Amino acid sequence: MKRDRFSRTRLAAAVAGIGCAISGSQALAAGFALSEQNASGLGHAYAGGAAAAEDVSTIYFNPAGLVRLQTTQVVVAANAICPSVKFHDSGSQPAAFQPLGGNGGEAGDCAGVPNLYVGIPFTDKWSFGLGVNVPFGLATEYDSDWLGRFQAIKSKLETINVNPVLSWEPTPHLTVGGGVSWQHLKAELTNHVNYAAAFAQGIGAGVAAGQIPAPVAPTLIGSAAGLESPARVNGNDSGWGWNVGILWQATDQTRYGVAYRSKIKYNVRGSVNFDNPSALGALPPTLAPVGAAVMAGVNAALASGDVTLDIEMPDTANVSAFHQFNNKWDLMADLQYTGWSTIKQLQIVRSTGSILSTTPENFRDTWRFSVGANYRYSDAWTWRGGLAFDQSPVRDADRTPRLPDNDRTWIALGAQYKYSPAIAVDLAWAYIFVKDSSMNQNAGSTAANGLISGTYKNNVNIVGLQLTYTLK
Repeated sequence: MKRDRFSRTRLAAAVAGIGCAISGSQALAAGFALSEQNASGLGHAYAGGAAAAEDVSTIYFNPAGLVRLQTTQVVVAANAICPSVKFHDSGSQPAAFQPLGGNGGEAGDCAGVPNLYVGIPFTDKWSFGLGVNVPFGLATEYDSDWLGRFQAIKSKLETINVNPVLSWEPTPHLTVGGGVSWQHLKAELTNHVNYAAAFAQGIGAGVAAGQIPAPVAPTLIGSAAGLESPARVNGNDSGWGWNVGILWQATDQTRYGVAYRSKIKYNVRGSVNFDNPSALGALPPTLAPVGAAVMAGVNAALASGDVTLDIEMPDTANVSAFHQFNNKWDLMADLQYTGWSTIKQLQIVRSTGSILSTTPENFRDTWRFSVGANYRYSDAWTWRGGLAFDQSPVRDADRTPRLPDNDRTWIALGAQYKYSPAIAVDLAWAYIFVKDSSMNQNAGSTAANGLISGTYKNNVNIVGLQLTYTLK
C-alpha cells in the first residue's frame, strides 16, 4: 500500500513534468501546414492558386484546372525551407532542483519538401491526374541543455499525401474536378523529464504519510538534485480525405477558381520511452534503501509503453482570381481559409487509458491573402513576384516552444525559363517575416518544467526548383 501511494503521487508529478505532446512546426506556413506544393507558385507567393492552373500542380490547388491543360504533363519540384528560430530570455525560471540552462541555440532546421504531379487527358473533356506531396511538416530542435528542455527539445512531423483526381469540362467555360487523398503521418517529439522534482514529491508524500521522517527529507531530496533524463514520443497513422474544385473562365482573359480540401482525422499510435535513471547522489547507508525505493516508484510511474493521440488536420477553402492583363502581364489574387479550430488540445493517452500529458492549443481559424503577377519578358523567360499575409492559428496565451508561431508576411520572386516547348524550369525564392512572438509558458507547473519567459525572433527563407515536362 505504501508503494502504491508513492506511485500515484509521483505519477501526477511526472505527467506534469513530461510536457510532451504532438505539436506543430516553425518551418512552415502559419501553423504547421505547408503551402509549398510547387515552385512555380512560390514565385508569386501562391497568389491565384485555385485559378491559375499554369501546370499540373493544379492537382493540389484546384483539380478542376487540370482538364484545361489538354496535354500530358509531369511536374517534379522541391522546396528547401530554412527557418531561423531564436529565443531571447527575459525572466525565465529554472525547474525545481535544476540549473536554468541556455537560450536553446538555433532551433530552426532546413528541410526539403518534394512534390510530384502527373496529368493525362484521356478525352477532350476528361483528364486524370496524380499528385504526391507533403501537406504538413515539422523540423525544430533546441540544444539539449536549454532552459525549456523540460517542455521541448526536438519536434519532427512528416507527412506524405497521395492524391488521384479527375477533371471534367461540362461546358466550354466551366470545369470541375475532385479526388481522394491518402495521407500518412509520422511524428517524433523529445524533451527531458525533471526526475529530481518527481523524486522530491515522492519524498514529500512519504513525509506527509508518516512513512519517512521529516528530518531526513532534505538529505534525500538533495541526493537527486540535477537528476534529469530524456523522454521520446513517436507514432504514426494514415487517414483519408478528399478535395474538389470549380474553375470558371469568365472571359478570354479572366478566370475564377474555388477549391476545398477536407479535414483528415488521425488516431496516431506509437510509444513513449523514458531512460529512467536510478543513480542518486551519496546517501548514508541507512537512507540508501529509502532513496532507492522512492526512485523505483518514480521509474515505475514513468514506464515506457504504448500511447495514442487523436488529432484532426484542418480543412482549407480557397477563392482565387487570375487575369491576363495583356500579352505581357498576368495578375492574380487568392484568399484562403484554414479551419485550425479543430485542434483544441493534444492529449497523449497510454494504452491503459491513463492520460500521459495534455497540451492546450486552442487554435483559431485563420485567413491567408496573397497577390502576385507574372511578366512574360520573352517567349523563353517569365518573371514572377508576389506578396502574402499569413495569419497564425496560435494564440498568445497558448504559444508553446514546439510551435512559437505568429503572423507572417511573405515576399516572393521567381523566374521560369522555357528551354524548349517540352521543358520548362522554375526557380523561386521567398522570404517570410515572422512577427516577434512572446512566450510565458510553464506547461502547467514551473516546479516540474520551469518557466520559459521571453521573445522569439523568427524568419524563414525558401528556395524552390521545378522541372515541367510537357508531351507535345
